Amino acid sequence: MASACSIRVRGIVQGVGFRPFVYRLAQDNTLAGWVLNGEQGVEIFLEGPEQRLADFVRDLKLKPPPAASIAEIEVAPAQPQGLDKFTIRESRRLDRPTVRISPDLPVCDDCLRELFDPADRRFGYPYINCTNCGPRYTVIEKLPYDRPNTTMKRWPLDEHCEREYHDPANRRFHAQPVACAECGPQYYLHQDGAVSGGQSEVVQQAAKLLIEGRILAIKGLGGYHLACDARNSSAVWQLRERKYRKEKPFAVMVRDLDAARELIELSAEAEALITSTPRPIVLAPGKIELPQIAPDTNELGVMLPYTPLQHLLFASGAPDVLVMTSANRSSEPIAYEDDDALERLAGIADAFLIGERPIARRVDDSVARVGAFGSVILRRARGYAPSAVMKLPVTRPILALGADLKNTITLVVDGQAFVSQHIGDLEHYQAFQAFEQTIRDLVAMYDLNWSDLLIAHDLHPQYFSTAHAATLRTDGATPLAVQHHRAHIASVLAEHGAWQTRVLGVSCDGTGLGDDGTIWGCELFAGSLQTGLGRVAHLRPAVLPGGDAAAEYPVQAAAGFLIQVENLPDMTANPFLFGGRYKDAVQLVQKGVRVFTTTSMGRLFDTAAALLGFTRAISYEGQAAMWLEQLARKSQCDETFLFPFSDGELDFRPLLEDMIRGRLSGHAPQDLARAFQRGIARGLSGAMLELCKQHGLDTVVLSGGVFQNELLLEDLKAELSGRSLQIWTNHAVPPNDGGISLGQAALAAFSGAPCERS
Repeated sequence: MASACSIRVRGIVQGVGFRPFVYRLAQDNTLAGWVLNGEQGVEIFLEGPEQRLADFVRDLKLKPPPAASIAEIEVAPAQPQGLDKFTIRESRRLDRPTVRISPDLPVCDDCLRELFDPADRRFGYPYINCTNCGPRYTVIEKLPYDRPNTTMKRWPLDEHCEREYHDPANRRFHAQPVACAECGPQYYLHQDGAVSGGQSEVVQQAAKLLIEGRILAIKGLGGYHLACDARNSSAVWQLRERKYRKEKPFAVMVRDLDAARELIELSAEAEALITSTPRPIVLAPGKIELPQIAPDTNELGVMLPYTPLQHLLFASGAPDVLVMTSANRSSEPIAYEDDDALERLAGIADAFLIGERPIARRVDDSVARVGAFGSVILRRARGYAPSAVMKLPVTRPILALGADLKNTITLVVDGQAFVSQHIGDLEHYQAFQAFEQTIRDLVAMYDLNWSDLLIAHDLHPQYFSTAHAATLRTDGATPLAVQHHRAHIASVLAEHGAWQTRVLGVSCDGTGLGDDGTIWGCELFAGSLQTGLGRVAHLRPAVLPGGDAAAEYPVQAAAGFLIQVENLPDMTANPFLFGGRYKDAVQLVQKGVRVFTTTSMGRLFDTAAALLGFTRAISYEGQAAMWLEQLARKSQCDETFLFPFSDGELDFRPLLEDMIRGRLSGHAPQDLARAFQRGIARGLSGAMLELCKQHGLDTVVLSGGVFQNELLLEDLKAELSGRSLQIWTNHAVPPNDGGISLGQAALAAFSGAPCERS
């Protein structure tokens, strides 16, 4: 007698070949029924012998498609319907969707073989894809994930593609972006006002231009890249000049893994990361010097090709190491629409390689590294976004707006926390437009009512994101202010699903408004998400002369710290040579004009960099601290400067006094940098041990932009080795402000605001 069951599968199960997989699995077990895409995932009905139903469920769990990620499987008994075959049904929409959207996927090995097979009908076709690979998030316009809801809807399938699409035995069975050269979008080259077509010809022309030292704008999955020969110093210099990117490192794309191994030190973990499905840019120590690519750092950011077009370019003779950077002027969001790219990049790119398939939303490349505490994402975008990071114990939808720098947003639907792609710095108008668009995009995607939303935002009243939260309140949403540094700690706790675990949280960064109205930046908290995170210690307060401007000029920040150092020498004389900006800042401090109290660890690092010679303005965020870290890595010194902890304060004065004495005594700057870094680690670890003992804690959480300093993490790990402490850090979201939105969402879920708890 036949039995029946209904199955609901949640997770990343749409757009990854899941329905064809279910179809084939049902055929293998001779089961009747159907499968379809629903709002919450994939829905399955099966009937047949009970043992075969059990075998089906077992294989469903054990053998999902490579790109799928199953979060939950619900199996319930059902009444047999007397069906005699298994079918794939049209998607249905009865309620608001909660299904997870697949990130974009790199081209698979099967498609690559076809791409370079002259006998294959998709030979050389730059949009080749199948159910196991290709665009997802960047082509989805709305859920459920079906072709009419993607940017491929304007290209009807030809007879051959139609046959593959409906053939359960074919890996393009229900592959929504499927196409070929006969029926799909094309690439063309735009140069000097002229447009040329022909797939193989334009790719070869583009490769030739790159060999000649030209700069190309190349349309990718989530936007345009600016590309040039990384070994051509003239081309790289021109790109920096045109893009207004003076010193910030460029990422490079290499032909293959062997080329990556020639450029950077790849541990087994780093190699696994660079070849992983998200294909991020991986930061690793360089084997060769490319000073034009990455000035003042020993690291290079390297990625592998992930689209068919990129593989075709290398195969057509393009240089084996290409600068591949976001197509924008410095700090603007990446260009992703063709007309906008042609206008905005006209003074930068010599030619444009433009693909016809529209991009639904801009998505940058992700950046990651393997560090002292494992792999960490430094920019979460292509390949990761917008997959759910974790599930919060809350049923009310939450929209967390993130920080103003390195902005991301987090949307919580049915408890699932979906973290957006990296958006950028909201002080730039186009980035703020992208921020607004991303909010509308995700809220509409999941069909949410504004009045149902709890809106979590930063405590700072002058943040652009905070101001935007106020406009959403008029739509009925409920706003909730969340303190910046607690959000950093909460992001780590959310990743670990640790709602009740009591921890010591250490949050170190450049700036964030504190409860007392001052600028915080080195804060230690004790507590949990459920009971709250109470501030138990901090850096000794200093002042910021000129406010935010001090973050751009290390000598200006230094004036606010050095004012507390006794017997301070003339900082405008040798060997310091601080100059006029420092003098002006000292006057502001002495007069108490435009000075703001701060406990910023980021500005303390800037002060140390200034003392060791970084006296110019920074050209990108965190530059002085990165310079200091790289300087320290050149030293073999084993000295440690004093950074004492007492009465809830970490005192920076002995640390700076040691540095000044060392500089006046003619010690090598790299040795002073190393002693400073080690001093910070020893001071922090001492504070951690004392506070954990006081509060009965055995778990320490580290988060905030300062913990992107890998040398600091290495020193902390060494200092705490053998201690009975667990150390938790960010892995799924960045420790910098890119992780703030997840922390805001987690704190909102436990805020006492009108949320239903599951």
